[in-house]
Amino acid sequence: MDGDPTRSIAEGFIAFMEQGVPPTGLFADDVFCDFTMPLWRLQAQGMDDVVALRTQGHPLPGEVTRWRCDPTPTGFVLEFEERWSDGVQRWYCREMARADVVAGAIASLSVYCTGDWDEALQRRHAAEVALLRP
Repeated sequence: MDGDPTRSIAEGFIAFMEQGVPPTGLFADDVFCDFTMPLWRLQAQGMDDVVALRTQGHPLPGEVTRWRCDPTPTGFVLEFEERWSDGVQRWYCREMARADVVAGAIASLSVYCTGDWDEALQRRHAAEVALLRP
């Protein structure tokens, strides 16, 4: 994806995931987000509501520790892992987002999340599952 103009948009999305504040021009004013997590689904429309959807679910800054972005004819698909601390423990989740880009800004998002794993669940997973790849 090097040299692809969508890479900078994907990097802006990663910055938004980490900081909770979208870079200028990342989202279209009327951006739509369809967010699916285990056992629930939420939607938001408009930049303020999409940002609120994210910051209400993840009010603390974090780090995207691994990501992969593949361009599509209308934007990109981004697979990523997040880690953050709430001051008590470290949390983890994996997500996949499909973004439609119009005029250089994200116009539509579909995001799928594994849900937030606390340290106990991370330990249990490490003890019970031998991953073939990170």
